[in-house]
Amino acid sequence: MAIVAPGPEAIEKAVGLLRRGELVALPTETVYGLGADALNPEAVARIFAAKGRPADHPLIVHLPDAEHLTRWASRVPREAIALARAFWPGPLTLILPRDPMVPDAVTGGQDTVGLRVPGHPVALALLKAFDSGIAAPSANRFGRISPTTAQHVEEELGDRVAMILDGGACDVGIESTILDLSGNIPRILRPGAISAERIAAVIGRMPEQVTKVSAASGGTTPRVSGSLAAHYAPTTALVLVEHAELDAEIRRRAANAERIAVYARHADNAGVSVHIWLRAPDTAEAYAHDLYAALRALDASGADMILLETPPADPEWSAIHDRLGRAAVGSGTGTGTAT
Repeated sequence: MAIVAPGPEAIEKAVGLLRRGELVALPTETVYGLGADALNPEAVARIFAAKGRPADHPLIVHLPDAEHLTRWASRVPREAIALARAFWPGPLTLILPRDPMVPDAVTGGQDTVGLRVPGHPVALALLKAFDSGIAAPSANRFGRISPTTAQHVEEELGDRVAMILDGGACDVGIESTILDLSGNIPRILRPGAISAERIAAVIGRMPEQVTKVSAASGGTTPRVSGSLAAHYAPTTALVLVEHAELDAEIRRRAANAERIAVYARHADNAGVSVHIWLRAPDTAEAYAHDLYAALRALDASGADMILLETPPADPEWSAIHDRLGRAAVGSGTGTGTAT
């Protein structure tokens, strides 16, 4: 395993590794992905082994450009073309009926496939040189905090990946919006930076006509990445606390000699000593950018508990609420320090 600068030689070497069935970690604008040749079932299986990911959990295929859509989807509706023109390259994944050549290992045995064109120059250079789809879930152990730097990938996966292309810190910081277009009604299965309002404006619908559903709700809803109740989680227990209750909760836990790590959108004014206090950004965009790096720092601090001030309830914070809710459910399975 090596972290390498993404020059032409590194891209050429990465392409060679992918063609041999090896794993290459690549930066995207959302998070770092653990990439494999999406047409090679044995290579895709290495992703699941490296992450400890359930075999029925589908992967997103990253494409060089929108022209590749028809190679991977058996049907591409006009709405998909319009959205690709508006948001690709960018943080939007489209769920479409799969082409028969797409391996079951990629789709989790479903008849749909998730496709997107990432908005990062390094990822695009690799994809254009590879000239095919790269399956790339987040480059971390399954259910844990997604990586937003090359160093995070190294900490998570070590020698399980043949190469890590270093593209710097991810611009967006949380995973893509997943939009299901496999049926008659557009459905957001995972919120992200691309909102229902922006999607609706492109496809000529009212925002309420772009439904937001849980991908864990069963029925005919496709399974997608990041849809489990526990995900994006630190090993240290994480508790969400409303702003008005935060200082009292800190004092209560400090009285019990607990080492408290705090993430809040204001300075420390609880009046007691805390183990570590990180101040969160005030805007949803900046908060998303910093979130996973902050959770990693708090998780590695040796605290007994992470108290996180609940963000505002405004619509632009919905993707962050989604990530934090799943992180809280999945947290607390370690010893207080990331391993």
